[in-house]
Amino acid sequence: MARSFTRGRAGLAARLDDDEREVLHRLMTDVAGMLDQARPVAADPLEELVGITEGAVLPDDPALARLLPDASRDDDEAAAEFRRLTERGLRHRKHDALTTAVATLERTAGSADLVLTEQEATAWLTALNDVRLVLAERLGVRTDEDAERVAVRAALLPADDPLAWLASVYDFLTWLQESLVQALTSAPRR
Repeated sequence: MARSFTRGRAGLAARLDDDEREVLHRLMTDVAGMLDQARPVAADPLEELVGITEGAVLPDDPALARLLPDASRDDDEAAAEFRRLTERGLRHRKHDALTTAVATLERTAGSADLVLTEQEATAWLTALNDVRLVLAERLGVRTDEDAERVAVRAALLPADDPLAWLASVYDFLTWLQESLVQALTSAPRR
């Protein structure tokens, strides 16, 4: 069973069991794959080098669109220009954070303790947030009221129901992310 992140001399440490590690690994890998698979490829080598994505549009998958939202809801032209200039970099940063988190899980495989450097912890925050956004979209969670509604509904379902499982994973990720934020903002031990 997981234990929350704490700050220590070796870094930020949490305890995760094998099942929790497996779920985290799979979800982070899947979300990284979503970002990579749907990445538009620039035809112009200069655009690729600079990171410009001509013709970039809001993704059809609502979960991916939640990871890569429009910059403006009121101005389609501004949203398209912003996406053209920034989407490639945003995808890259999110993908890097997810692969860093996966690498730390792999590095510490066989150990109950997950120990992160400050830089890895920052990547973990991004990775956990992005996985939570995808799960939230799949669960229909947009507001605190939505989250409460899903939790109540999931509590009434059998444990092996997919919605109940997804809701419990979402809750676990929320708890783990809050734990990491608290550890990062706590004063280092002397």
